[in-house]
Amino acid sequence: MTTDNNLPHGFEPFADLAARWARPTEGERSLIRWAASKQDFADFYSAFMPRLDDALRLLAGYPLEGLEGPPRNLFELVCAFAEAAPHHELYGGSAAVPHSFSAQRFVPAHRDRPSISPEIR
Repeated sequence: MTTDNNLPHGFEPFADLAARWARPTEGERSLIRWAASKQDFADFYSAFMPRLDDALRLLAGYPLEGLEGPPRNLFELVCAFAEAAPHHELYGGSAAVPHSFSAQRFVPAHRDRPSISPEIR
């Protein structure tokens, strides 16, 4: 998440979730996800899923280039949610992917680049 913790109007109730989960890079979000508990995934999912469509609609109105401030914070929260949701929906709340190799072995080439970087789109 950028240095401020603000989210767009209407998304302020998710500031605590953003402070915990939202980070600019996949690598940073992965570290948080790998350390999360079943309850962490359930809490994130149950709180944010009902507003996901609203968040995506709001973000669709912004160009990705130069996204900053509250919209960028929301974008990073949506990225974190997209990466965390399968752990709740499919993996029984496990931070690991069942019947697979360790996720820590997978190192994306763009791991340390912000998710809004043109190189990863």
